[in-house]
Amino acid sequence: MLAVFAKSLSADDPLSGLIVGEVDEPSRVPDGWARVQVRAASLNHHDLWSLRGVGLRADALPMILGCDAAGVDEDGNEVVVHAVVSDPEWRGDETLDPRRSILSEVHAGTFAESVWVPRRNLVPKPPELSFAEAACLPTAWLTAYRMLFTRAGLQPGATVLVQGAGGGVATALIVLAQAAGARVWATSRSEEKRERARALGADAVFEPGARLPERVDVVAETVGAATWDHSLKSLKPGGTLVISGATSGQNPEASLNRIFFLQLSVVGSTMGTRDELERLVRLCVERDVRPVIESELPLEQARDAFAALAAGDVFGKLVLTR
Repeated sequence: MLAVFAKSLSADDPLSGLIVGEVDEPSRVPDGWARVQVRAASLNHHDLWSLRGVGLRADALPMILGCDAAGVDEDGNEVVVHAVVSDPEWRGDETLDPRRSILSEVHAGTFAESVWVPRRNLVPKPPELSFAEAACLPTAWLTAYRMLFTRAGLQPGATVLVQGAGGGVATALIVLAQAAGARVWATSRSEEKRERARALGADAVFEPGARLPERVDVVAETVGAATWDHSLKSLKPGGTLVISGATSGQNPEASLNRIFFLQLSVVGSTMGTRDELERLVRLCVERDVRPVIESELPLEQARDAFAALAAGDVFGKLVLTR
């Protein structure tokens, strides 16, 4: 079958190990796993980090990349694939399982004509969502959902600041927070991305580090060191900073005095659960919310999509289709 896979790893030149070609379908599949014919799969920065060797070991190569997918299962049902694979014996929130993995780390990923996943990882796809839209939800959009509603406890009428508008998680944060009745502010270095964030529903946009009209209830962070100080200074007393990534560095100055004196909460968030994905899908249908898609490309043109993601010239999600 046709697939997009990592043949080698390189921290400096990640695309050098990216291959689009034919691979053998698995000869043995674990009990309780299902085959999904992939109709659409979206890219995430996780895929680039995998090519750099972060989260993907050299002894696991070649590895089919991709975390997210929507397609058709063996019974003809349209489904969305939940990307987090927990230990079969684990009970409860699968993001807390120390043995969990994401598709394309231990198990083959979704950038292929078919993917095999635990049957419990399948969520029904409603007809209101296209395969491309549904394929954007399991990683970036689920991460944003968990950040806002499960971890930060965002309330309608609250003000949330989204740092670094443009990426898949950041655009999801803007759309979901707006749909939940929050006032949304966003930052970006790019004037074009600031205006696109405003068009998505952001009530106000700012350059990074700008002085805000007032302090906010929640800051949603995926940037890390470059925006950390601004994020903490932007919170009102008792506010919450929720973080799910640190693309600009993981070791900022902590500013502990500000955190304890203003009683700020700093909350980590990673991916999401199958139940949260099911609720996210329902929210998208009931509130007429749709993922922001930059472009759709056939699986054969995956290298072009990876190059665009690596260059940072993307607003929203890139989707590979069959």
